[in-house]
Amino acid sequence: MGSSSALVSTIVKNWREHPPSSYSLKVHNFSQLVNSTTASDDKYQSRLFSSGGYNWRLIVYPHGNGKDDGSGFISMYVEIDSKITTEVFAELRFFVYNKKENKYLLFKQFLPLDTFNDLKNGYIFEGGHCEFGVDVIVASPLTNWEILSFDEKLSNPKFSWAVKKFSDLKEHVYTSDSFSMGGRQWVLKMYPKGASGSDGKWLSFYLFLAAGDTLKADEKVFRQGHIRVLDPLGSNHIELKTNRWVEGPVEGFYTGWGWDQFLSLAELRKSYLDKKDTLNVEVEFEVVSATKYSTII
Repeated sequence: MGSSSALVSTIVKNWREHPPSSYSLKVHNFSQLVNSTTASDDKYQSRLFSSGGYNWRLIVYPHGNGKDDGSGFISMYVEIDSKITTEVFAELRFFVYNKKENKYLLFKQFLPLDTFNDLKNGYIFEGGHCEFGVDVIVASPLTNWEILSFDEKLSNPKFSWAVKKFSDLKEHVYTSDSFSMGGRQWVLKMYPKGASGSDGKWLSFYLFLAAGDTLKADEKVFRQGHIRVLDPLGSNHIELKTNRWVEGPVEGFYTGWGWDQFLSLAELRKSYLDKKDTLNVEVEFEVVSATKYSTII
């Protein structure tokens, strides 16, 4: 497995102390290994070893694989058992032991022979000993995924809410009817005398997912749009943009997002109630996301 179409003249040294995790080939006489491969197509093949549920062989060309532009290099490969007919994806990491550093050099596939054979570099030691190795990391089938999409062409992007007899409202909070946008159900909560921290001088709005539409843990949905208080006499609407990710419950509770100080009550009474004391509110969504998951934790 693996090939190289270009050779490099320098080595980026990437060391590690831990030995190869899948297979190690220790040679006690490198020169005789070279000699022996003249009778086996210039390569040495290890016995089969198991990794990731499959059998493999480590293949070493001690003088390089000339058929793969490896002349002048030590070439290493891994071959899957010929009995395997299915496609297998694996990450390969090749190693050679360095006695001088007492560590393993990780390299892609080729190691220059001049570097390897120079005794002062530490790859050949104790009269011809050397060690090669490989990690074979088999990729498991993909089982965890998500597909994120954004709906920018909503079939019913607007929701209107006529709040009648606004001046007579007594409750702290009022909730609109639920409305569907982007495959989700939403509600708008209105605080006619302001939510906490607004000093009773502001109109507050918060947008929530409806009670029957819940997100699972770590699930989220993006929404972008506007909330408006409409001008009953013209086009001087009060409009603020909502551009947020709505996430799943935290400790069992959902949080809405909106404005404590959407519009001052003084300005509202002056300009935004019609002759019947009705406040007209509009929600318009521009984008709503949807995500498909392989599984939900």
